[in-house]
Amino acid sequence: MPRAPRSTSLPLTLDGSDRPLRQRVADAVVAELREGRVRPGDPLPSTRVLATELGISRGPVVAAYDELAAAGFIETRPGSGAVVASGADRAARAGALSSVEPVAPCATGPTAGPARHEVRFDLRPGRPDIGFLDRAAWRRAWRHAASLVPGNDMDQAPPHVRLRQVLADHIRRSRGIALDPDDLLITPGVSATLRALPSALGLVGRTVAIEDPGYVEAWTAFSDSGVRTRAVSVDDDGLDPAQLRRTDAATYVTPSHQYPLGARMPVVRRTALLDWARASGGIVIEDDYDGEFRYDVSPLPALRSLEGADDHVLYMGTASKILVPTLRVSWVAPPRPLHDAVRLELERHNLVVNEMTGEAVAEFIANGSLASHHARAARTYAGRRARLVAALDRHLPHHRLSGVDAGLHLVLLLDSDLDDHEVATGLLRHGVAVNPLSAYAVESERRGLVIGYAGLPESRADLAVRALARGLTP
Repeated sequence: MPRAPRSTSLPLTLDGSDRPLRQRVADAVVAELREGRVRPGDPLPSTRVLATELGISRGPVVAAYDELAAAGFIETRPGSGAVVASGADRAARAGALSSVEPVAPCATGPTAGPARHEVRFDLRPGRPDIGFLDRAAWRRAWRHAASLVPGNDMDQAPPHVRLRQVLADHIRRSRGIALDPDDLLITPGVSATLRALPSALGLVGRTVAIEDPGYVEAWTAFSDSGVRTRAVSVDDDGLDPAQLRRTDAATYVTPSHQYPLGARMPVVRRTALLDWARASGGIVIEDDYDGEFRYDVSPLPALRSLEGADDHVLYMGTASKILVPTLRVSWVAPPRPLHDAVRLELERHNLVVNEMTGEAVAEFIANGSLASHHARAARTYAGRRARLVAALDRHLPHHRLSGVDAGLHLVLLLDSDLDDHEVATGLLRHGVAVNPLSAYAVESERRGLVIGYAGLPESRADLAVRALARGLTP
């Protein structure tokens, strides 16, 4: 097999900091990915060539390539050198780095200055506040789980009988879906579920339509598994089923609160989406993202609750937002004809939740602690969201907001001629951390800032927005 053609040049600009040279080289490569000058599949120059171009020794370049490979930005192939990995550009645009910058020890003298880009307001999305979790109830649930004798069948995934029973009841009451406990599979997170779906649903080599902008993990999971992904733009009502094709094998949607723009898909589109699935034989993958938290409007039932959806809609939910992200407990209800195929694929890759965790979550739900926690969280988040929106209206009245009626984040839309990545980077100098909307996009050219408010106390909302406004002022 002939070698892949080697790039003869990779113009890099190293920053002038005193950080290790290998990190500066790695960060420069990530910057090229972020700006689109290097793309997945592109070959990289050999370490010797790049070292010569940069005028440095080869050792730091070798170390930088090792660091980039360990982080998943590049792949090294025997006989072919290094190439940019699939999805590396999206990861770079999302703000991923190849390493964690070490934090200097706290200085005690009067000359100690502030940390580099000290973050006073971390407004990045996806971070629920676990501070008001009832720790006594949480500990009781885990003590109950610890009192049970675990099984010892290593050849079979934990059945999670009680967890599936209480979850089916919870989903029926909160999301309007009449599920049998046997319809549910327990998985270690939505990302893990997505990795199992291409093979289980027969999507490898076929086309899946995905919201744009949308969930980066979905794009990565499908494209890394050999699925042909197709971007479908979203509007103020989410994904338009009229843009789907009969040749699409499936579509991935977040109808309850489109991620990240926050649209709520109306019932007319939900019905049209199910009509497309029936007519084409396609599968609707429904990620019930942020379906738990709604403000000012009543929640719409999940897409899976529609009549006839059982055979066409795969429903996914998670405990990450309502409880603790690190718990890694989610659930999936596949279309009934594909239930066993999904179960076998999850088990084949050992994508299961351990028995004790399942029992603890089941007890937390069964004794009413989850309902109490959800009510407390909903009140807290509603207050934080209202205070943030009021501050944005006061200090940035000319900017349009998106996705304010649900979830734990909103989007501050910017003019299309602005580089929202540069804006987000500049805001760090004002102590504000947000995500650029373009980090979630493939073809979409909408620009904005994705702002999470779950961890922003009401008393600090005005301070945070004033810092945000200073960063947006030319």
